[in-house]
Amino acid sequence: MAEYSIDCKGEACPVPLLNTERKLDELDKGDTLIVTVDHTCAIKNIPEWSRLHGHNVETIEIGTGVWAIVIVK
Repeated sequence: MAEYSIDCKGEACPVPLLNTERKLDELDKGDTLIVTVDHTCAIKNIPEWSRLHGHNVETIEIGTGVWAIVIVK
């Protein structure tokens, strides 16, 4: 199991979600993807999409207006 990260700060939806989908397609089951975002739409859409696709997800505020979305595939 490996850990990967993508930085989507400064990007508005749907770009962070599309980048998340593409990266998760490359990962193996059990891998973790950390998506860093600063767009409030992304902290709603990425976790919803992730849960719908059977992934475990947690959102953590890591700074003022910056969140880490931790997804375990």
